[in-house]
Amino acid sequence: MRENILRDESYSFALKVITICRNLTKQKEYILSKQLIRSGTAIGALVRESEYAQSRADFVNKLSVALKEANETEYWLLLLKDSNYITQGIHDEVSPEIDKLISILVSSIKTAKGKMKKTKE
Repeated sequence: MRENILRDESYSFALKVITICRNLTKQKEYILSKQLIRSGTAIGALVRESEYAQSRADFVNKLSVALKEANETEYWLLLLKDSNYITQGIHDEVSPEIDKLISILVSSIKTAKGKMKKTKE
């Protein structure tokens, strides 16, 4: 199988989110943990779904939803840091990773939309 940076990065990030959420549940913080695990793992699941999209429009849609989930995950991480459920160090470790995922998703969506435009012309 060929290398897919977005797939690999989103999977690696999901594993880190799971670890963070495990620690949150040890602190008995279940609600924020559920929010983070849902959005943080959905990114990779949507990326995987996009690999078998039925059309380029479906591909763009899946990645757009993944981008929304990444943005939401960034919010939950910031909220967890500011409410002292995770340390600044943990936030500083995962923040560049979610920023990178957002950047890759934005770029992938732009590229796919550009290709859609060209096929319509």
